Amino acid sequence: MTQEVPSAGAEAAGRVLRVAVPGPFPEPLDYAPPPEASPELLRPGVRLRVPLGRRRVVGVLVGAGPSRVAPERLRPALELLDPDGPVLPPDVLELALWAARYYRHPPGETLAAALPVLLRRGAAARSRRRRWRPAPGAAAALAGLARTPRRRRVLELLLRHPEGLEEAALAQALARTGGMGRWREALRALAAAGLVELAGPASPPAGVPSLEAGPALYPEQEVAVEAVRATLEGRERAGAPGAFLLEGVTGSGKTEVYLHLAAEALARGRQVLVLVPEIGLTPQLVDRFRRRLPAPVVVLHSGMGDRERLEAWLQARSGEAGVVLGTRSAVFAPLARPGLVVVDEEHDPSFKQQEGLRYHARDLAVWRARRLGVPALLGSATPSLESLHNVLRGRYRHLRLPRRAGGARPPRTAVLDLRRQPMEGLLSRALLEAVARHLQAGGQVLLFLNRRGYAPTLLCHTCGWVAACGRCDAHLVAHQAAGRLRCHHCGAERPLPGCCPACGGVELLALGHGTERVEQALARRFPGERVVRIDRDSTRRRGSLERALAAARSGEARILLGTQMLAKGHHLPGVTLAAVLDADQGLFSPDFRGPERMAQLLVQVAGRAGRAERPGEVLVQTHHPEHPLLQRLLREGYPGFAREALAERREAGLPPWTRQALLRVEAVRREAAWAFAERAAAGARALVERGEVGEVEVLGPAPAPMERRAGRHRVQLLLQAPARGPLHRLLDAWLPALAGLPEGRRARWHLDVDPQEVG
Repeated sequence: MTQEVPSAGAEAAGRVLRVAVPGPFPEPLDYAPPPEASPELLRPGVRLRVPLGRRRVVGVLVGAGPSRVAPERLRPALELLDPDGPVLPPDVLELALWAARYYRHPPGETLAAALPVLLRRGAAARSRRRRWRPAPGAAAALAGLARTPRRRRVLELLLRHPEGLEEAALAQALARTGGMGRWREALRALAAAGLVELAGPASPPAGVPSLEAGPALYPEQEVAVEAVRATLEGRERAGAPGAFLLEGVTGSGKTEVYLHLAAEALARGRQVLVLVPEIGLTPQLVDRFRRRLPAPVVVLHSGMGDRERLEAWLQARSGEAGVVLGTRSAVFAPLARPGLVVVDEEHDPSFKQQEGLRYHARDLAVWRARRLGVPALLGSATPSLESLHNVLRGRYRHLRLPRRAGGARPPRTAVLDLRRQPMEGLLSRALLEAVARHLQAGGQVLLFLNRRGYAPTLLCHTCGWVAACGRCDAHLVAHQAAGRLRCHHCGAERPLPGCCPACGGVELLALGHGTERVEQALARRFPGERVVRIDRDSTRRRGSLERALAAARSGEARILLGTQMLAKGHHLPGVTLAAVLDADQGLFSPDFRGPERMAQLLVQVAGRAGRAERPGEVLVQTHHPEHPLLQRLLREGYPGFAREALAERREAGLPPWTRQALLRVEAVRREAAWAFAERAAAGARALVERGEVGEVEVLGPAPAPMERRAGRHRVQLLLQAPARGPLHRLLDAWLPALAGLPEGRRARWHLDVDPQEVG
């Protein structure tokens, strides 16, 4: 399914340019070359400003060829935006075009997603970062600056850094010495006097000596490092998989393996790409990489400003950054000298984009690494069933770290039966006693509840009215601190009412418990302890997550409460007790992936406890202690659960043993959504019945699990096949017909290939 990317651009002379532009266009559009551009500059990967209707948009040149439209209708491109060469290197262009085809997304939209926002808008692909260094002979002029203290201090600082300092680092260093006020003015004066000059970008280090010594690897870690090192060095036999699944229990030292292999790649002058599922994990990993590796480490994630993100992207492209660490979209980061791709917590659902280009970053990372001929290392304590299936099929090599690093013992795990037990909200007496015991012994406590807000339901005791979202089939969640009712699906919100809007009654009951309500209960029960809550509400402000995690790691806060943001991947050595407050909400999911997700979450939460010298304890509160999932996890751990789950999926004909694509349809009017979905289903069934595509099941249409969301009615149609080939042959024939259905004028639809959510 690979879409070829032309390698030569000079052939564009006298030919039509194929330009991928943002919009719902299934193919690149044809343009004549811009009148002022030299043909040899028109190479795939350059950006062009082109006319589109009455607008001017930024597109990416993907090739050239004979015109597919009449010459009189052909419009010329307006401007070449990248005269210095393609902004996208060939491998990223190939990756984006392959993703567009595989995930059935317009190529212009896909390429836009691969670019920083400023480049999508037409900004120059040039850094504004300037590095200043002392000019030759500047030291001799220092004595003559006694009457200009600002200039003297700037020059003194630069003389201590003869290789040069970027302006941001210069400002930071000057601020540490008492602030400098108008330092830019002083810098300009020094430049005008010939005492300082602009330097080029810093060169990557030739060697990679450790800045901070790490712990010695234990034997299983050595085996894992050596296996990947052999691929790095090209010592592997031909045809051996270049992708590795590193399965290690929590606390087993997977990051230490990443660091050793990153050092190996850097020592060979190569770059390393590291993907993590959440922004919250980046500060911790970045700190460890910067302390251990001298090569520059840059970060790419959605929480950065547009200019900051572009600068990091440019450092990755130029090769100045030795390590690029980012969330999902960083899989498209350009690398000048790629050497290693790492996907941490590879099982995490956050790697699947749920809007627009619905790609899976883990799968694209493996595809990209294979095309580049570099190893891909996927790490997890709870590998996805898809990755374990790839091990069984011989596509990945399995590496195991079965024990915790440093001799730490695995935590003791127990299930607390909540039936007929006295409770303080979601806190059982047994759990409260355990919390008090661990606090008294000097430990930290982590409590997990995957439900933010104060209470999930607000009900009138007088008439039974329930606060419901007017746009979704969902209740509004009460957020007491903000004084708001919020829908966690569409974002609608309104003030908390003082009385019932239906009957005027004043007795409004908050039913159920979210993290905000549990936080209040903990503060009442343990008034002398600081409780830190980590969820999407408490970490909205920039820097708030970092401050909360710093308080957790320092021990300043000894009771930690949070959602998945807290459970994922954080190293909290002081935690001796981890507890799941409500396991029941994940045990009975309508999604066939529900048990897998719940097992992963339980293991991840349990892994936060006992990571240092002191033993850990894990408590799981449930009304269903005999549930098979819980019992299997207790008896056999995650590997036992995964073996059983894979067998069940195979018996049921479900992924990863089959391939799926999900058509989602939505419309303001229910009948419009159903009309389109039914016509689409009929077209798919006709293709299957004619024997044109192979074995494919067409299931539905059926209502989405949440039938009405954000004011629109939702219907879905599932396509399932035993292999990728038949499914994509059906999509090739089916999707062009869908675009022309008259029912599509009253409905919106999109396709999700390899869906991870059914709702």
